[in-house]
Amino acid sequence: MTTFDDREAAYEAKFVHDAEMEFLAQASRNKHIAFWAAALLGKTAEQAVRYAKDIIRVDLEEGGEESVVAKLMEDLGDARPEERVRERMAEFLADARERAAKGEIRSVL
Repeated sequence: MTTFDDREAAYEAKFVHDAEMEFLAQASRNKHIAFWAAALLGKTAEQAVRYAKDIIRVDLEEGGEESVVAKLMEDLGDARPEERVRERMAEFLADARERAAKGEIRSVL
């Protein structure tokens, strides 16, 4: 292998690692926002876990953050304004990215 090949392989490995960390961070954000919303909706612990799985599924199957916000707003109704939901999601994502960078997130559920 040449030096160029080594650099290319290292870059590809870093890209894959960064993508995995971002995926874990976003899934963690979804789990935490779901637990937050579940508490507002008065769900039991078992219902909250199912709700978190549903929110993660919405993100994966229906197109990301905007779909998650739409689902949360539909479920929460007037309980919280959309701006507050987005603020909490941003807070949870920032925290999840920090934890992912430290290697504290290995799986989501």
